[in-house]
Order: sequence, then C-alpha cells, then structure tokens
Amino acid sequence: MNTVWLFPAAMALALLVDQLLGEPPLWAHPVVAMGRYLGAFKRWLPGLAAAPAFVWGGLLWLLGASVSVLVALLAEQLIWQGIRPWQSSLRWGMALVFMGLLLKPLLAWRMLREEVMAVEHALQTSLEAGRERLSRLVSRDTRPLSAAQVREAGIETLAENLNDSVVAPLFWFAIAGLPGAALYRFANTADAMWGYRGPWEWAGKCAARLDDLLSWIPARLTGLLMTPPAQWPALWRQSGLTPSPNGGWPMGAMALRLDRRLGKPGVYLLHAEGGEPAVGDIARAVTVARQGLALAALLLMGLALGLRGGLAW
Repeated sequence: MNTVWLFPAAMALALLVDQLLGEPPLWAHPVVAMGRYLGAFKRWLPGLAAAPAFVWGGLLWLLGASVSVLVALLAEQLIWQGIRPWQSSLRWGMALVFMGLLLKPLLAWRMLREEVMAVEHALQTSLEAGRERLSRLVSRDTRPLSAAQVREAGIETLAENLNDSVVAPLFWFAIAGLPGAALYRFANTADAMWGYRGPWEWAGKCAARLDDLLSWIPARLTGLLMTPPAQWPALWRQSGLTPSPNGGWPMGAMALRLDRRLGKPGVYLLHAEGGEPAVGDIARAVTVARQGLALAALLLMGLALGLRGGLAW
C-alpha cells in the first residue's frame, strides 16, 4: 500500500471526526495541556524587567515547543515503526485511524463554528446575553458593544480563527506531519496567552513574533480562498489595514464577501463602505468560512500528496 496517501487521508479523517464528534475530553486534549504549561508562568513572567522577561519568555516558549514537537514526533514514529503501514491494506487502515485521531485535537472547526453561532443565538435572547457569550471568545471589553458590534466581533473571530484553528494546523501537517501541526498549535496557543502588549510586552514578544511567522502563509491562503479572484486586489488593500501582519487577510476576505464593514474602534476598519452587520450575517459568514475551508482542505491534501511523491506515483 502506498503510504504517500496516508497524510491526505488523515487530514480528511481528522475533519470528519471533528464534524461528527467535536473535541476530545479535556484530560486527553493536547492543546489544553499546552495551555496549562503556558498558564503556569502567567503570574511570574509579566513581573520581570524587560530583558529577563524577553529571555525567559523565549526560553520557556522554546521548551514548550520542543516538548510538543518531540511528543508528536514520537507518536508519528510509533505509527510508522509499530504498525508498518506499507505492509498491508489492514495496517495502512490502522495507521490512518491513529494518524487522523492524533491530528484531530490540533484543529477545531466544529467548536469554532458552534461558539460563533452561539453568539447569534444569545443575541436573539437579549443584547446582554450576546455580549456575555461573545466575552468567551474575545479579550476586549464587550459591555459597551451594540448588537451590530457584537456580530461584527463574532464574524472577525470566525474569520481569524478559521486560519488559526483549522487551516494553519492542516498546512503545517501537510508540510511536516504531526510535529508540524503540534508546533503550530503550541505557537498559536502561546500567542493567544502571552502575545499582548502592556505587562506582556517583552515576555510575550517571542510568542507573538513566532506565531506571526508560522501563520504568514496559511493566513494569506485562507484569505485568498475565501474571495473570488476578482476581489484579490481589494483584499490586498484591506489586508494591510490591521496591526497584525496576518489577521487582515481572513478578516478582510470575510468583510468583502459579506459586504460588511468589520473593525475594532480606534484600531482598524475593514471594508469601510460595507454595511453594518445584521441578523443573519453570522450564519452567512459560517457558510463563507465552510466554503473556504473545503477549498483549503483539498489544496492542502494535494500539497501533502505532492510533497511525498504521490503525484509522480
């Protein structure tokens, strides 16, 4: 059995398991473990002076990333050496199941979709309920937001995290297997927990910059696949309006596709001539994201196959 097909098949299986079963229990979730490691330093690191905070932040990031990659590498090697998928179709199928199940916790499309849709459902109850539900997804103060701004923030969260939680892990899996996906998820989790200004300015500097680096290609891929080619010049212009070098690509794509303005007051405004987010726009955004993900998954499966010689075979 040709093993080059194992990686694209594992990506398809991981997405299927995600759709059917959602997230594994907390005790078995690698991203939860990453978060616990990073959270162990949240009281100590920000209190350090700039230079030691930068050094310790970088060293602790490197330690966590190394452990994540080594565990993933060990798991992948156990699949290859323990199951030997090239020996028979049965062994190939067994390796596929293990590879797909190990990849699944490193991506989270169903949870992202459901959490964002829950914001719209909460808004149907009351504005206060919508604000409270949104506060589970964003770090900003949601109390002064209007209903349109709550929807706006929900759509932005969906677009940006389509890359962070789904497309980018699949991209790095296609490039480097389970170790690549694990490295990205650790980097993205570290950025989410440490990559802030203020007290975290220096302690989280490495986390923020390394996440920017690892997200650079996937973010652009996500944005381009959510927009028709005719809108690519407009997407290029929108992508440079955010402080993040990557966030403007998926968020700008979503703004253009929905014809809605998206932004954060005093920070950025995307597609300023678009309308105000209204009832139904979050559901529309989920549809756009689903279409973009389908294209990205097919493209990245092809990439995984091509990198391992499958196209020539």
